[in-house]
Amino acid sequence: MSAPAPTSPVATDLAIQTSDLVKTYGEGHAAVTALDGVSLEIPAGEFVVLLGPSGSGKTTLLNLIGALEAPTSGSLKAFGSELGELDDDGRTAYRLDSVGFVFQFYNLVPTLTARENVALMAELTGSDAEQRTADVLTAVGLGDRMDHFPSQLSGGEQQRVAIARGIVKHPRLLLCDEPTGALDVETGKQVLGVLRELANGSDRTVVIVTHNAVIGKMADRVIRLRDGSVVDVALNERVGSAEELDW
Repeated sequence: MSAPAPTSPVATDLAIQTSDLVKTYGEGHAAVTALDGVSLEIPAGEFVVLLGPSGSGKTTLLNLIGALEAPTSGSLKAFGSELGELDDDGRTAYRLDSVGFVFQFYNLVPTLTARENVALMAELTGSDAEQRTADVLTAVGLGDRMDHFPSQLSGGEQQRVAIARGIVKHPRLLLCDEPTGALDVETGKQVLGVLRELANGSDRTVVIVTHNAVIGKMADRVIRLRDGSVVDVALNERVGSAEELDW
């Protein structure tokens, strides 16, 4: 699938808003600060890249936004709700209702077909699971590969199954942690094109964590982190397509 090069969207509502966000692991002399006073805003409907080297805090920030972890201090709001105030049940409900995840490694069940892997999530999140499963697999270009097992699919196709699984519940927020990290360049560009296309013309917010600065060229907004802090936020005047990327 290919994606056009859209202009940056004008968004009035915030998907994510943080203020003085801190995440610390451990205690005392062994404490490690992964995020140190992060304040940022991500408007709804944007395609955003969190960019930084290993250890910069980008994956920690993604985990906090996805409520996989709780912040140590500061404010983190998703669609206006303070995530730090949620208990375990509340975080689980938020993840189930509002967030889709795509990781570097696909984590597909090897004994299930592409259709069955996606249907597992679809059945947890509302009615019409069978139709929604077929629709999202078609949307990511796997309409003719639904009944293949992961071992019968290429790496890029497996990652597309993982993307379909992440969006089958129609989440407002899709969080992707190094989604092209295990792929070659051409396959990675195809996957990025799928992700960009999923964001185009919708109110879905897509956030991608990567160390690859080139990917930032196809984002609406690039947030750079270093040593647990935001060092730069840039808006692209022109959003490039995945086909234009090279690394």
